[in-house]
Amino acid sequence: AAGMFLRLLSDVRWRAANPKWRRMTCSRRSTSSTAEPHPVSLPAQAQVVICGGGIMGTSVAYHLSKMGWKDIVLLEQGRLAAGTTRFCAGIVSTARHISVELKMADYSNKLYQQLEQETGVKTGYVKTGSISLAQTQDRLISLKRIASSLNVMGIPCEIITPKQVAQLHPLINIHDLVGAMYVPEDALVSSANVSLALATAASRNGVQIHERTSVSHVSVQKGRVTGVETDRGQIQCQYFVNCAGQWAYELGHSGEESVNIPLHACEHFYLLTHPLKEPLASNLPTIVDPDGRIYIRNWQGGILSGGFEKNPKPLFTEGRNQLEIQNLQEDWDHFEPLLSALLRRMPDLEALQIMQLVNCPESFTPDMRCIMGESPTVRGYFVLAGMNSAGISYGGGAGKYLAEWMVNGYPSENVWPLDLKRFGTLQSSRTFLRHRVMEVMPLMCDLKVPRWDFQTGRQLRTSPLYDRLDAQGARWMEKHGFERVKYFVPPGKDLLDLDQSKTFYKPDWFDIVGSEVKCCKEAVCVIDMSSFTKFEISSTGDQALESLQYLFSNDLDVPVGHVVHTGMLNEKGGYENDCSIARLSKRSFFMISPTDQQVHCWAWLKNRLPDDSNLTMEDVTWKYTALNLIGPRAVDVLSELSYAPITPEHFPSLFCKEMSVGYANGIRVMSITHTGEPGFMLYIPIEYALHVYNEVMNMGQKYGIRNAGYYALRSLRIEKFFAFWGQDLDAFTTPMECGREFQVKLEKGMQFVGQEALLEQKQNGVYRRFTMFILEDHDTDMDLWPWWGEPIFRNGRYVGKTTSSAYSYTLERHVCLGFVQHFDEKTGEELVVTTDFINQGEYEIDIAGQRFQAKAKLYPFSSLFTHRRRKDEVELSGYQRE
Repeated sequence: AAGMFLRLLSDVRWRAANPKWRRMTCSRRSTSSTAEPHPVSLPAQAQVVICGGGIMGTSVAYHLSKMGWKDIVLLEQGRLAAGTTRFCAGIVSTARHISVELKMADYSNKLYQQLEQETGVKTGYVKTGSISLAQTQDRLISLKRIASSLNVMGIPCEIITPKQVAQLHPLINIHDLVGAMYVPEDALVSSANVSLALATAASRNGVQIHERTSVSHVSVQKGRVTGVETDRGQIQCQYFVNCAGQWAYELGHSGEESVNIPLHACEHFYLLTHPLKEPLASNLPTIVDPDGRIYIRNWQGGILSGGFEKNPKPLFTEGRNQLEIQNLQEDWDHFEPLLSALLRRMPDLEALQIMQLVNCPESFTPDMRCIMGESPTVRGYFVLAGMNSAGISYGGGAGKYLAEWMVNGYPSENVWPLDLKRFGTLQSSRTFLRHRVMEVMPLMCDLKVPRWDFQTGRQLRTSPLYDRLDAQGARWMEKHGFERVKYFVPPGKDLLDLDQSKTFYKPDWFDIVGSEVKCCKEAVCVIDMSSFTKFEISSTGDQALESLQYLFSNDLDVPVGHVVHTGMLNEKGGYENDCSIARLSKRSFFMISPTDQQVHCWAWLKNRLPDDSNLTMEDVTWKYTALNLIGPRAVDVLSELSYAPITPEHFPSLFCKEMSVGYANGIRVMSITHTGEPGFMLYIPIEYALHVYNEVMNMGQKYGIRNAGYYALRSLRIEKFFAFWGQDLDAFTTPMECGREFQVKLEKGMQFVGQEALLEQKQNGVYRRFTMFILEDHDTDMDLWPWWGEPIFRNGRYVGKTTSSAYSYTLERHVCLGFVQHFDEKTGEELVVTTDFINQGEYEIDIAGQRFQAKAKLYPFSSLFTHRRRKDEVELSGYQRE
């Protein structure tokens, strides 16, 4: 192999040094375009202006025109499909970890399959199938998890042996493989031609396409898009769609009102070869070798192979505009590790002639998920960009969801994982983006085990207690840029060992979290929860109350000092937010929401609160440090520190009081812990945070106080059957579906958003039901752990997926939460899910292809949590109680 390698590399070095070869580039496809040359002037106005004529822009135009919107102008600064789309490897792959991405890719595949017939434009669609290789057992587990998801979505997929790999693709070296995943329906296309086909169909439907027209900025008035300025004049419009790919960030910042689109380009390399002596068959499966960091596909009888190197090269950090991406510099030294991996995987390539090393920019986002949705600051400004090199796989589906969003006001799937509003301004620093994409690009191939964390762009938002907690052994994770504690490593533990432990099985922190949970149950723990989003809404008259009563589903007209748990619902009754609101006075309210709601919730309320100078909303997230005191002794610690009676009669649950703690005044204390355990949340003005924390820790020593982290919190809340927004609850989940009817003011004759949908569900029943599962025959020490997204089977039929899971140290079992649906066995039609349907089924949870029996419950074991019992007792007494 070394000989071939040298020959190939020497070949490469000769070519790189030979000026003639530098001028020879691969045959460019002519991009015959549906757009007209310059003489046709731009229209003065349109309903929608789309910027960007790559796969995303053309897909949005195609889907909007299909949905009946015709008054659309698509502007492309160069030629159609001449940016990243032109250089895209053209692999359509459905193997995705996140269900919404999987659905987008599946839809794209089906769309491209019939596009040639619909438009007459050749798209080069070939169904080749794909094979993802596993060199390690962990990688195979990861593939098995994906295979479980694909199978229940009706996408054919199987886990195969190395021998079967060799039968499907004879050139592959299988000696280091432990297995693989075969997805027979995956395909190859010519990305540029798919884009042209979409443009052709859109233009037949009335969409106007103008090439060589660049958008200089977007005009905004009163927070709404009013038009765009181009180098060929102005267009007035109601909607603007930024599909500018790697230029989306700059375009977002060029408007009168900045729109933050956190993405950054990196160079992406792939190799093209001349055909083999025996040209490769056109339907040979595409190979993805994540452990080797490469992909290999057939290309005109030869090979196209690229990958995601460990040391990527970020591009255009200062922002440099190239209209069409001319081929960037070749860099054979940089590509060498990927070339070595290719030759290890396909050793017979010795006589292969290289045609070209292609280098094109790809844009990546801070969390490896694409960006879509409406800007939180400018109404009518939509974005679809940042595809992390999966543009062709997502193109069709992403364009469809964005078009639905624009036409209907919401897409047909929960796209929160992709929503632009998951990011704030803090993710748009160029330095942050440059550093993060250098981490993200290698992560495309790295093994993702449960609960891994990004290493770059950290320690950005921190609690004032960060250093104190860090010195006590805190291990950190990050949410919305905020550092949060996972757990505390006790003195004397091997710290390095814990940080390195990455596994699909029982994690090293198991006993540490167990002791934190025990302390929450028996004594008292402190968890720093400062990352929660905190808003204050107040008014001079009753405006605050009236507006909030309409926007929230629970009754907020409660006595001052009471805390209300409520949903902020959309018209379909789904949770846009799930929060706690304390009534501070007749006219002011304090609202606590999940950390990642900061941008989304602000935008949602801002767009719906009346424009009234007497009504104010302020984001006070940064003003308060939040400490959660959990456990039966929390009441002792707090009463000694405040010299105030805190017994249940003086301080009932869901109550809020301003009091002094130690020397510090004005601390908002709430009798709520977000876990179902007794205790208090302390909202402390930031300058007193250290003082109050020290006082609490000193006073708590005699009660056995200790620090705890979010892993303990997760275990507590899941065994108590508490749903969390963003994991269990989303914009498609209603209170009726998760047993929260008691948090809705349906009987009070007051109007609120989502009311009609809930009344209809109350009358007709629900089609999915939030359910708790206790795993039965699961061995915590030896078996794979559930995480989220595992398929749920009832009597052998697929009925839903889990949304979150944790080990319950009380039950000594794993608990999974998830939604159950009921489909008619013959027609497949959705049926109402009744309590009997849930209770009468035999359930299994599928973890990476292995099924474990589970008991389903609609209520938590509240009576059993008072004192701990052995498993056999739980079995005797627990399951009968409803």
